Amino acid sequence: MSEPAETPQPLQPPQALQAPQYIHGIPVLLCAPDGDPLRGEREALDLIGDAFYLGAAWVVIPAGRFEDAFFRLSTRVAGDIVQKFVNYRLRVAVVGDITRHTADSASLRDFVRESNRGTQLWFVPDIEALSARLGPPPEETREAQDS
Repeated sequence: MSEPAETPQPLQPPQALQAPQYIHGIPVLLCAPDGDPLRGEREALDLIGDAFYLGAAWVVIPAGRFEDAFFRLSTRVAGDIVQKFVNYRLRVAVVGDITRHTADSASLRDFVRESNRGTQLWFVPDIEALSARLGPPPEETREAQDS
């Protein structure tokens, strides 16, 4: 005889999540700097679930949350994590100083430069730099031009 299937539980909000933050009207999930390390796809999927629950378009992750393997491209950890976000059409910003990693790796410097040219993954030094890249929404830009 087989075990009865578990009764589905109602959708519960993820633990310790608050409302999304907004940068120029864009909903973002700001990850806490002291959260669990992002080691791979499993942790990426957890963040993706949180972002979908909150309706976030961007996931902002402090650089310190990534283990060193993320910054060694030969491990493929960065590629695996980023690919999960791409698959779910979520954008990612890695925020913080990563110079200790880029100083030793030309391939990582190239990866960061190419990522920053695109729209899916950005490496920025701080939230202010992210805000500047996201820019004001179109109506704010038009209002400023009309003044």
